[in-house]
Amino acid sequence: MSVAAPPRPRARPSLTESRPLRHPDASSREVMTRRGWWLVVLNVLIPGSAQILAGNRRLGRFGLGATLFLWTALVLTAVAALLWPSGLFALATGSFIPDFLSWFRWVPLTLVQVVLVGYIVLWIVLTIDTLRLVRLVRTGPVARWIMTVVSVGLLVLTGSGAAWAAQAAGTTRDAFATIFAESAPVVPPSDGYYNILLLGADSGEGRDSMRFDSISVVSINASTGAVTITGIPRDMPNFPFAPGPMQDKYPDGHQGKYDPTCGWGSGINQLRTEVEVCQDGNALYPDAEANGSEPGIEATKDAAEGILGIQIPYYVLIDMKGFADVVDALGGVDINVQERLPKGGPAYDGQPVDDWAFGWIEPGQQHMDGDTAQWYARSRYTTSDFDRMRRQRELQEAILAQFTPQNVLQHFQQVAAAGTNILETDLPQGLIAPTLVDLALKAKGQPVTTIELTPEGGVDEFDPDYAQVQQIVRDKLHPPTETESPAP
Repeated sequence: MSVAAPPRPRARPSLTESRPLRHPDASSREVMTRRGWWLVVLNVLIPGSAQILAGNRRLGRFGLGATLFLWTALVLTAVAALLWPSGLFALATGSFIPDFLSWFRWVPLTLVQVVLVGYIVLWIVLTIDTLRLVRLVRTGPVARWIMTVVSVGLLVLTGSGAAWAAQAAGTTRDAFATIFAESAPVVPPSDGYYNILLLGADSGEGRDSMRFDSISVVSINASTGAVTITGIPRDMPNFPFAPGPMQDKYPDGHQGKYDPTCGWGSGINQLRTEVEVCQDGNALYPDAEANGSEPGIEATKDAAEGILGIQIPYYVLIDMKGFADVVDALGGVDINVQERLPKGGPAYDGQPVDDWAFGWIEPGQQHMDGDTAQWYARSRYTTSDFDRMRRQRELQEAILAQFTPQNVLQHFQQVAAAGTNILETDLPQGLIAPTLVDLALKAKGQPVTTIELTPEGGVDEFDPDYAQVQQIVRDKLHPPTETESPAP
């Protein structure tokens, strides 16, 4: 009786057949070329996956984990930017950290920088390792060059994006720390508003005699974000002061006169020269420098408070010499010019315009660069100071309109660099985020209200009624409701 032979075991597929990416048929250029493209594409789409399938699995798992972490962080950041932008800004800048730990506010954005730079290095390593795994000499002669160019090109493209983000994180951190006061106390809103004194001035070698060419108060509604800008004429006479050292000196209103040594006069724009050059400003305001301000600015604050009848705890000083940089950084501003304006100024009173004007701003709708916008704000020799105030307010509104998230993101580096060069302020970091950032987002959909304390606004330029001025401001900031009647 014959015995049947046992069945022969089925042949196991070769590694070349079961794992062609890890164990390819190296003798076939077609197979190696096709495999090479798979690895290159996987390295671009999911960095780390090429190593898991065909190379060092430990390196691949690390690369894949880093990729998933970065993707998750980007998704969460995008969601936060849409749903809670002020909170995201506060988290990034460390504004949530209490003042006694303010030294740690640099940590969040520094960590972002470190992570992004680390990922760039990792991506370079993964790309080089992927090209090694491809075994370019085994692929087609044309394909090997295309694969190399595609891999390096995509690495440069994506890596430059990560490098830009790392640089932006550092720029944000440095600008935030440079511009805004680190540990200054946050003053709660006064009567429902955050009031900020906005000063425009020219810097230069004569800083001791620098005067404020533009003086405004920006009032931000603490609930709605609505913005009201009140322009104060720089030559407003006999103005009162809020309680403080200047009110003690001038209990009946400012009575400044021209002095041949100091040069200061009666206008509010002369206060800096009066306080810091002709008087001992540090004795009048001994805490000014410690709080990120100057005696001349504090005196101007007290004057603005006395004129408008509101509390003004903060200031922002814009150096008009660098003002053009901000406008250029934002891509310019759109202004409807109402009359022809000269650029420049005369060497002496009465000099014909054609002798000193080196250019003209023509009437009509214009997209202005920084230099033109600067002269639009400065020009006054063929018009009045009140007209110049109106133009300055137009520019302020035009610049605010340009501060859209998309525009700032597109020109972020230039805006941040310009801001650190031209801005001085005592606004505390703890107020910027999330409070003012959140209010700024609310304000984007609302028109800016302006108050001009000029004859057109019913204010006598030679003998202002300051009780009337304060009533005008109250009515604008707190308009009567339908159930209320206006104050008599």
